[in-house]
Amino acid sequence: MGDNTARIDDRDIGTGPVFRPGEPGYDDDIAGFQTAYTHSPDLVVGAATAEDVRAAVEYAAGRELPVAVQATGHGLSVAAERGVVITTHRMTDIRVDPRTRIARVAAGVRAGALVEAAAPYGLAPLIGSSPSVGVVGYHLGGGIGLLAREFGYAADRVRRIELVTADGRVRTLTPEHELFAAVLGSGGNFGVVTALEVELLPVTEVYGGRLVFDTPLVEPALRAWREWTATVPDEVTSTVALMSYPDIPQIPQSLRGRYAASIRVAFHGAEADGERLVAPLRAVGERVEDDLRTMPYTESHTIHSDPDHPHAYAATNALLGAFTEETVTALLATAGPDGPVRAVVDIRHLGGALRDRDAAAAIDHRDAAYLVRVITMHAPGAGPAVPEEHGIVRSALAPWTVGHNLNFLYGAGSGADEEQTRAGYDAATYDRLAALKAKYDPRNMFRFNRNIRPAD
Repeated sequence: MGDNTARIDDRDIGTGPVFRPGEPGYDDDIAGFQTAYTHSPDLVVGAATAEDVRAAVEYAAGRELPVAVQATGHGLSVAAERGVVITTHRMTDIRVDPRTRIARVAAGVRAGALVEAAAPYGLAPLIGSSPSVGVVGYHLGGGIGLLAREFGYAADRVRRIELVTADGRVRTLTPEHELFAAVLGSGGNFGVVTALEVELLPVTEVYGGRLVFDTPLVEPALRAWREWTATVPDEVTSTVALMSYPDIPQIPQSLRGRYAASIRVAFHGAEADGERLVAPLRAVGERVEDDLRTMPYTESHTIHSDPDHPHAYAATNALLGAFTEETVTALLATAGPDGPVRAVVDIRHLGGALRDRDAAAAIDHRDAAYLVRVITMHAPGAGPAVPEEHGIVRSALAPWTVGHNLNFLYGAGSGADEEQTRAGYDAATYDRLAALKAKYDPRNMFRFNRNIRPAD
């Protein structure tokens, strides 16, 4: 079948393993957290070093093959058909410099591993709700973390990027380089990141946890949270999850088969102040769960208790300029206990340091006040279909919507639809990114993502 499928000796591609369809290890290496759909490339390169990545990109460029990258598969938006997939989960080196408060992380490092590496020095990275998410992918998508309102997007704390571009060159990017800001927020459009240097923060503890309200209190709890978010300081970051819990043994007996509202709180401050701040939420009424406490940062992922097992899902989102009483009514009528949509609805309070317009990363819609995510579950192998329920909720939220976050879109069209990708940015930002894409990746080699097409 020509050069595009020619057998490669491991010496030609690097030190890691190389797999082709049907060979032992192929399926295992491309398996990721998302199981609704997976990559199906002609070649999988299991990169163990940055040089392996460079060699794989050079090989693909020489044969005009597209390239996809996967560390953990949490953010898989477009599955690669044919081409080359570079898996980076073997690249797990972490170096922490406590003097400069900088951590260098290789491409396959997971958030939980970085938290554990930084903790002995009294430092912490800006992670999200799941410790199994890849650090690099999280930052390339922006990164709205547990303490985002106080410290901003994780991408804004990146200090150096090591990147392999479509020409097979290894580049070191600092904020002065024109690609630096473009890479942060564009989700892998400009090459393969082999390592990041990220700023760590002097955070050792947080006050936080969950307040869970049963069905009769869902509406008053959501309305109380809405009012409460207008009063809290930037040191408080919180979210609400609205969902029907499945009736399975893994769920606490008190929640099985119930529709509930779970308010998740993370506060960087003293416990006494945290207790005072959450008093209006507790005043809503009896909680099914209430585990608010001061915890070491190494346990902060328990605030959300995201599922840690691979599964099939699709998701959409809307960034809102305001979350009004009318917004609550519309959302509950659509996806509440008696609404037509059966999905997990996750509402995040934004603002604070997330509004920093002087930050370098290519992240727009920074004035958004809230983010509403809609997540639906699917059978493994069901494919990247976009459920009808997503459109129903987005339509209900349209009066308050100012855009969407590209990092929380999963399903068909979540990366391939140019109109949808454009809507993730301001027009000027998109045009700048498209011009850089034409300069550094004119053949659009890196297109299995929320793709920015090269400018004409």
